[in-house]
Amino acid sequence: MSTPTQSASGARSVDLSQFHTVFFEEADEHLASMESLLLEIDVEAASQEDLNAIFRAAHSIKGGAGMFGFADVSELTHEAETLLDLARNGSVRPTVEIVDALLETRDLLKNQLAVHRGEQDVAPDASALVLRLRALCEGGTGAASPNPPVEAGYGFFEPAPAPADEADYGFFDDAAPAPGAAPSAAPVTAEAGDGYGFFSPLPEPDGATTASPAPPVVAAPPSPARPAAARADRQAETASIRVPVSKVDQLINLVGELVITQAMLAQNATQVEAARHQQLLARMADLERNTRDLQESVMSIRMMPIAMVFNRFPRMLRDLATKLGKKVELKMVGEGTELDKGLIEKIIDPMTHLVRNSLDHGIELPDARAAAGKSETGTITLSASHRGGNIVIEVADDGAGLRRDRILAKARERGIAVPPSPSDGEVWNLIFEPGFSTAEVVTDVSGRGVGMDVVRRNISTLGGSVDIESAAGAGTRMTVRLPLTLAIMDGMSIAIGGEVYILPLASVVESLQADARALRPVSGQGRVLDVRGEYLPVLKLAEVFPPATPAPPRGTEMIVIVEADGVKAALVVDELVGQHQVVVKSLETNYRRQPGISGATIMGDGHVALILDVAALIKKTRH
Repeated sequence: MSTPTQSASGARSVDLSQFHTVFFEEADEHLASMESLLLEIDVEAASQEDLNAIFRAAHSIKGGAGMFGFADVSELTHEAETLLDLARNGSVRPTVEIVDALLETRDLLKNQLAVHRGEQDVAPDASALVLRLRALCEGGTGAASPNPPVEAGYGFFEPAPAPADEADYGFFDDAAPAPGAAPSAAPVTAEAGDGYGFFSPLPEPDGATTASPAPPVVAAPPSPARPAAARADRQAETASIRVPVSKVDQLINLVGELVITQAMLAQNATQVEAARHQQLLARMADLERNTRDLQESVMSIRMMPIAMVFNRFPRMLRDLATKLGKKVELKMVGEGTELDKGLIEKIIDPMTHLVRNSLDHGIELPDARAAAGKSETGTITLSASHRGGNIVIEVADDGAGLRRDRILAKARERGIAVPPSPSDGEVWNLIFEPGFSTAEVVTDVSGRGVGMDVVRRNISTLGGSVDIESAAGAGTRMTVRLPLTLAIMDGMSIAIGGEVYILPLASVVESLQADARALRPVSGQGRVLDVRGEYLPVLKLAEVFPPATPAPPRGTEMIVIVEADGVKAALVVDELVGQHQVVVKSLETNYRRQPGISGATIMGDGHVALILDVAALIKKTRH
């Protein structure tokens, strides 16, 4: 039996590589926190609480980096931490230049961490940024440049006082400084010890060379509320665990198989005599209820707030507005709206294109806005909400709006087919054509016509759609609609001939029977149905998906009213079979993409049923 290895001093060695993943995840969270706080900070009246929070984030990253021997990360965060310490102590007044330098530090730290992750080969040189940070320190105090950090892990990881009511048993605790020991180069106050979490700074080894001592900063006595706040922080940390996405996906797949198995058992139970097997049927009802509850709970694990997408844009818009000489304010609504994690990862790039276009093409320059009687600062609004079985994301701006004449002229110049009298919607859709751009000058921001066609293709791949509304001088709104989830859903099974199809229940408005004569032809191009004064286009599914054995003509028709993207249609079916949960299987992955079909599922009797794409069917009725 092997024994733990020991160092020369007899202490047991610890393999810290097992904690790398946790450190990288926590570092990403700290970097995201730093960025959001820096973007929101008011340089004219900087909040002490915000400065302390930014300082703690940088200090936590430095402590963990020093523990794992990431010297470049430790040295850069030390310089940023020194500047932040001077700012929160009042020795340096926060300025836009300081915020810019700290944002660049955050970007460079992200690159350095990516190198240590193995995601990229070489990080940019940090020497120029280090000199810039030191110069900002000198400019604020008039004193000499702060002492540079010495060898990684030896001399600039200051011990932080632990809360009195916290017992960590010494594994990652900071050692108390020896009596008479020299203070560290960047002394911290009691607030700096807050939020270290798992990666606390290491104690300084015996005999290590330290930087020149600096005047100590006396820590303020903790307020009575601090212990309670510390306990709340620890409770929040223990209230969640980190689980690999692969395990969550495996769990969802297993629950999906459980749903299929439960449906098969329920199908078999219909053949059991109810009077003789009451207990069996009662237990089957319990199984169905528990399976549904389990499915909803498991699906909620993958649901994440769309704020994970929205929070990327404040920094991007700030940098891009500075580059373009524009002023813009970003408003976000519905950041807590939840979306499947898989969709969140795939929607980031399309949303980035839409937001960049709103600023580049939509928002005017301050002089132009003032001349038009608008505020010099433009507004871009990001909003998200649930509507039926979809999540709707909108990117709206109060800019100049789309120029109908320029779009038509550019389309004709490129040889794109344009209807004789196109509607506004048809004109706006021209910007989704590959290579289409109305920009007069090609820049590194726009003008090459690459982006909007990719946006529509990527969103369509996810089963969604994108629409445009615009008014000259008032602005533009781009609306993206996506399915709420891609795994398990409630469906209504319908029969066409001898085949069973599934309609997503979230898209079904109502079902009714109508006289066959009520389906009135329109100009020989289709039929409409009058439903309480509303004329709806009619689509016979037997004509779209011809069955092997067509149903005989009947005097009445079974109608299902469906809705997608705010548009309704009447689908003619042969029979309503039932309603149940279905597990969505990708038809494109297992077979190939089919028009009007969004996926497939396995029914309780073991047969495969196709899931209808309601949005595509409604579009078919409009053309």
